[in-house]
Amino acid sequence: VQLQASGGGMVQPGGSLTLSCAAFNLDYYSVGWFRQAPGKEREGVSCISLSKNGGSTYYADSVKGRFTISRDDAKNTVYLRTNGLKPEDTAVYYCATALGCGSWYSGSMDYWGKGTQVTVSS
Repeated sequence: VQLQASGGGMVQPGGSLTLSCAAFNLDYYSVGWFRQAPGKEREGVSCISLSKNGGSTYYADSVKGRFTISRDDAKNTVYLRTNGLKPEDTAVYYCATALGCGSWYSGSMDYWGKGTQVTVSS
């Protein structure tokens, strides 16, 4: 599975970005978003399960209420809408796939894409 993350950029605090993760047959997988800031460990951000399993969504406490994950299976794309961005959200964001979101927060995913940089700064 070749994943392509896009949509990163530089925004001011309080701003928004929509990140996209695309891959062929992405509708066969649960998809997670992760991020890694300089000098910090990678952390889980969000995960969305297969549509046939209800498309359940999961969020890290640090982004709950600000970020929204969604999927468009017709376009083989998963989105991460990031609102109310804070400087501490600055990181490289990665998407990854697995058959389920059961162990997503620990980073137990099967395939990883290259990241997209998000920078929040005034």
